[in-house]
Amino acid sequence: MGMRSLAALLLLILLAAFAVANWAAFSAPTALSLGFTTVQAPLGLLMLGLCALLVLGLGGLALWLHTRSLMELRRQAKAQQSLRELAEKAETSRVYQLQGVLEGGLDRLAAQIESAEARLNDRLDRMAQEQSRYVAESANGLAAALAELDQRIETQRRGGA
Repeated sequence: MGMRSLAALLLLILLAAFAVANWAAFSAPTALSLGFTTVQAPLGLLMLGLCALLVLGLGGLALWLHTRSLMELRRQAKAQQSLRELAEKAETSRVYQLQGVLEGGLDRLAAQIESAEARLNDRLDRMAQEQSRYVAESANGLAAALAELDQRIETQRRGGA
């Protein structure tokens, strides 16, 4: 219980104790003027009744304000929850969109790598063919040079012998 509630409860208890202690004075009839007429009524009970009506009215007002603020708080909580869900859906959508963009980029990169690999393999094949041709030409040239050298040696042996 809050400090204000304890103070209000203590004040009500003190007021009730005061009314009980002075009940004879509260219930004693007196002449009361209502402006256009005069009536005999207990002033203390009338004032006590008005105080009770005032306390009930203020309590009802406080209850109504509290209820209204709770309803507003609940409405705001629902709105906040729906905004949170909307933000989560948007974030999920962004994640899926980013995933799609990344997958597309990776697919393009893989295609570029395959293309570069194919070009490199073609170039290596051409270089191997050129090297084979060059080796074959060199071997043929070397064989021809050796054959010519053998022929000169044979010619010199026959001619010098």
